[in-house]
Amino acid sequence: MIRTFHVGDGPALAAAWTASAPADPITYHRFRDLFLLDRNFDPAGLHVAVLDDQIVGAAYAVRRLIAADADNLEPETGWIPFFFVHPDHRGRGIGRDLMTAALTWLRSHGRSEVFFSSYTPNYFLPGLDAARYPDALHLLTALGFERHYDAVAMDRSLVGYLIPAEIRKQINTLSADGYHLGTPTDDELTALIAIAGLEFNPDWARAIREAVVAGLPLDRIIIARDPAGRRLGWAMHATYEGALDRFGPFGVLPAARGTGLGEVLLHLTLERMVAAGAHSAWFLWTGKETAAGRLYLKTGFDITRTFTILRARLLSPLPLS
Repeated sequence: MIRTFHVGDGPALAAAWTASAPADPITYHRFRDLFLLDRNFDPAGLHVAVLDDQIVGAAYAVRRLIAADADNLEPETGWIPFFFVHPDHRGRGIGRDLMTAALTWLRSHGRSEVFFSSYTPNYFLPGLDAARYPDALHLLTALGFERHYDAVAMDRSLVGYLIPAEIRKQINTLSADGYHLGTPTDDELTALIAIAGLEFNPDWARAIREAVVAGLPLDRIIIARDPAGRRLGWAMHATYEGALDRFGPFGVLPAARGTGLGEVLLHLTLERMVAAGAHSAWFLWTGKETAAGRLYLKTGFDITRTFTILRARLLSPLPLS
């Protein structure tokens, strides 16, 4: 039976997820925080497969109820952040039934395109790791999903990390020239959040705001100002779910790109991460061929996973409900 989410399903859903994807397990509390407490959560969009009174799979469809930016609810777009089927019950068409129910629900709400799984604000993985989950790729392809773009996750060990001598020299030169490279003030957070949202990504602004309100120490953030006091960029860690080793978000304004400032901010943040007790630095989502991607590789990060963001067109959307 395919039904929608019921109160009390959460722990069983997390357990079935972990059994289905043991390389990407999830706790119930993390499942709750990322999905059930997401501001766009609608229980009607979480489709659950039940067999002999046991939850054996799920597919989650979501559309915006609260805009990520201004008043744009992206009324044509929906997302499938995850789906899974317990390995003991595969080969029966349960995954196809779950995905069909999720896509039908999005179509009933007027959606004409759907992405897997690049949903913000809350996502578990940014896309499909096709190398790890080839059967999922086969099903999504059969349902009309096509590759939209790829993102890579990267990691870097911080064991024995030291700021390179040439970067330290550049830091000293910038400081002598009147640049500020340090922790923002409390009042300065308003300017930082504005820069993150207007110049980069509205979800970054949300993430910074929510992290600070949740208690993020300000020394997890490094901001750069020129001698005139203009803010040129920032880097930070522990923003998402308080994970000390997780780097980002990180941005340098266009006027300061190509100056080496981004590399300086990255290394200063890695140094602070070591000082805070981090054993490694990692993040989930960047473009391999972007300027940021090339900088991470230059700095000693290695690509650890590749995610494919998939998109499908939903034909003949029904009128908005």
